Parts: sequence; C-alpha cells; structure tokens
Amino acid sequence: MLELVEYIARELVDNPDKVDVSSSKDEEGNVYISLRVDESDMGKVIGKKGRIAKSIRAILKAISLKENIKIFLEIED
Repeated sequence: MLELVEYIARELVDNPDKVDVSSSKDEEGNVYISLRVDESDMGKVIGKKGRIAKSIRAILKAISLKENIKIFLEIED
C-alpha cells in the first residue's frame, strides 16, 4: 500500500527525492497514510479540482474493501 502511494507520487512530481510516505494504525485497525511532497509539487499531486488526489483515494478504497479495513490519505506539504 505504501509502496503504491509512493510510486504514484514519485511519478507525478518534479522532485521525487522529496516524496515521503508514512503510515500509522489506530486501535480499531484504521490505516492513516501521510504523503509529504515538496511545496512546489503539491498541485501535481492534488490535481485540478482534486482529481488526482481523488483517484489515489479511489485506488486506496479498492484496497481497503478487499482487505476489509479503512484507509485514510492525508497529503501534506
């Protein structure tokens, strides 16, 4: 899951070395993924009207349905 988010983000941005992906889990089993990119690359990861961010979240939702868990993605600069 983390590898997939990192791969997608690195392919989208101009500064792939500044992409950082981390995750944490709460006691209920929910997974929180934090994606950090360079400030100049935020627009590329979010996309026009949030389309790219929504697409990444849709992929994570498909994974979460298959694995029966909840996954939340937060994009930070």
